[in-house]
Amino acid sequence: MASKTGPGGAATYADCVDSLRNSLKFLEASVDTIDRGVSDFPRLMTVLKTVRHYELIPQPTLAAAEASLRDEIGPYIAFLLSRADAQVERQERRIETLKARAELQQGRLARSDDPMRGVPKPSTKSRQLRGEDKLRARIVRQRKEALRYGIERLELEVLQKERELRKRLDSR
Repeated sequence: MASKTGPGGAATYADCVDSLRNSLKFLEASVDTIDRGVSDFPRLMTVLKTVRHYELIPQPTLAAAEASLRDEIGPYIAFLLSRADAQVERQERRIETLKARAELQQGRLARSDDPMRGVPKPSTKSRQLRGEDKLRARIVRQRKEALRYGIERLELEVLQKERELRKRLDSR
């Protein structure tokens, strides 16, 4: 191995030695910090150690507790189910009412769409009525669409309520 001797080589070695000493100081400081951090681990392990306890309960005691819970919760469940049934019935009646209204509006619309019904001869006055009839027909169509949308929305709500009720009953 060839080594440089002379003033430049000695300075390079001195810099290396200084750098190595600084690295050793940092390493010792790191080791001290880690030692302080983990010195309490054995005590923490015993403090945090979990102990599991199992107790055996006789079957009659367990059955009595289940019966007590059933007696306590049963009336509330029955009450909630009756409320849900009443709500479903109310929504069904509302849907039927909206369907009947929609059919009535559809019948009225079909009657107003017949322009020749009851109109004698064309005149300027009949043209104005036709324009008014067109406006009325448009209004009735818009109402019909709104009712159709309402019916669809209510049907979806009923289906959602039925699904929720089934889920609740299945989870019991």
